[in-house]
Amino acid sequence: MDIKDFDYNLPQNLIAQHPLKDRDASRLMALDRATGKIEHRVFRDIKDYVTREDGLALNDTKVIPARLLGRKKTGGTVELFLVRPTGVQSWLCMMKNSKGLKPGGKIYFAKGIEAEALGKTPDELWECRFNVPSGRGNFYEEIGSAPLPPYIKRRPIEDDKNRYQTEFAKIEGAVAAPTAGLHFTKGLLDDMAARGVSLNYITLHVGPGTFLPVKTQDITLHKMHKEFYSIAPEVFAALIETKKRGHRIIAAGTTALRAIEASVRAGVERPVLTGYTDLFIYQGFEFRMVDALITNFHLPRSTLLMLAAAFAGRENILNAYSEAVKEKYRFFSYGDAMLII
Repeated sequence: MDIKDFDYNLPQNLIAQHPLKDRDASRLMALDRATGKIEHRVFRDIKDYVTREDGLALNDTKVIPARLLGRKKTGGTVELFLVRPTGVQSWLCMMKNSKGLKPGGKIYFAKGIEAEALGKTPDELWECRFNVPSGRGNFYEEIGSAPLPPYIKRRPIEDDKNRYQTEFAKIEGAVAAPTAGLHFTKGLLDDMAARGVSLNYITLHVGPGTFLPVKTQDITLHKMHKEFYSIAPEVFAALIETKKRGHRIIAAGTTALRAIEASVRAGVERPVLTGYTDLFIYQGFEFRMVDALITNFHLPRSTLLMLAAAFAGRENILNAYSEAVKEKYRFFSYGDAMLII
């Protein structure tokens, strides 16, 4: 499959730079993947598309302040983006302005915190060991800021600490938000639960790979970064019971979908409920568990767009995106939502 098959024209002014005041006031496009029919609603109307005993899967990962600004010994600025821990105070990081930095080089941050660059991995990540004065907590809580994606062309502000986080975030470890979950409020979830929808919380710690472009012409050659996921046995049992009773599993986000589908790659009877996944979903993938998907509008040529196309059909998705541009939907992390049923 050719990367050009996942292109579309997006005016830059449709890329949301700030969230709306009310989470559930975002627009919602409902796409019927069997017919291609599109409906335009408001996100809080999503409750009209669920039925009693459907199972909603939500990613309860919590975003850490993963963007760190420091200086080299020469005085030059350097920016680190935490990816995943390798030890108690060691992390794999993406690094900007690392020219001249060699293994053993130091990076200095505010509040007496520093890091030693240990070396590069084959996939161009730096492993860094952080030196934090004793008695202090997590260093990134002291010196980090919200890890807004690169298409948000502004510095993080105080409000991002709350808004670039779902209201049900619980398990710390993500360095990017599961953005479909940003639209939910506690009141909306309570309303859905009162209608008989089961709320199933799973965890996938979203990594920066969600923003990385596919650089291979043949998309099947693209390699995903590994991300940690965990599904409690009782939650998995509840999802299986939902399927057995003939009801739908609705994934709130591509991350929830990937965690669930990764868990059953060896078969539903032999689930792997905790581990790391580099599952790349594109056309031809067999979905074994998820029946409906809530998702935002994604970057051209991105793995997230390819996943949505695999789920709904490429023609359906590109038609829907064309309609979203025409109707001036807001795109990407702080943008509007799509429900694929």
